[in-house]
Order: sequence, then C-alpha cells, then structure tokens
Amino acid sequence: MEKEAVIPANLPNWMKKMTLPLSPAVKAERFVFLSGYPGYRDRKTEALVEGIEAQTRETLEVIRDTLEATGSSLEKVVKVTVFLKNAQDFAKMNEVYRTFFPKDPPARSTIVTDLVLPEMLIEIECIAMV
Repeated sequence: MEKEAVIPANLPNWMKKMTLPLSPAVKAERFVFLSGYPGYRDRKTEALVEGIEAQTRETLEVIRDTLEATGSSLEKVVKVTVFLKNAQDFAKMNEVYRTFFPKDPPARSTIVTDLVLPEMLIEIECIAMV
C-alpha cells in the first residue's frame, strides 16, 4: 500500500485555508499519522479560543473528527505528542485529555516549547491504527 494524503471534508474551514506544505493526515499501511493540530480557533465560528482547557478540548475534538474521517478513532490512537506553551498548563491539560482517553490511554510525550503563533497554548499530533 502506498501512502495516501487525507484532507477530511469535516476539517475546520480555517484549517483548510492554511497554505502550509503539509497534509492534515496521511494513511500508510494500517496506520494514520496526524499532523500537529492547534486548538486556538473554534471549529465552527473561527473565534479565538482562550484558556488551556478550552484549547485542549478544541484540539482533541478536531483530532477525533479527523480520525473518524480516515476510518480510525480515538480508541485506536497508539501515540500522542503534546506541545505545550507553558509548563504550568500541564495539569489542566491532563484533566481535559483524560476525558478523551478514559481507558487504556496511548503512549504520550509532552514537550514544553514556543509555538508558532502567540495565541496557541497547545498543539497535538498523533498516530492511530486504521
């Protein structure tokens, strides 16, 4: 099987408008690899989303929708990488994250780093089985 770039129809409009040289998701063999997803804009209104809890929730909802569009799901995620702007947001991020992965959570790394835009507090990428 070759790799297949996937641009889900349900991807938020503001993400579709981005002109970055990347695919939102790539299927290869039995896996799907998701690019880093930020949660600083509301999927429907495109308004700025403030606070780490709200941005984490928004990010994981877009990831959930993207996975479902590729034939996968949150339950099939095997690896997650979380990029946080502020180390002090770790506990609050975990509270929200836990609600999306309540049973047998995937392997995960969390990195504290500067993010591309000042309004971004979090970016998450993942690998899931298809």
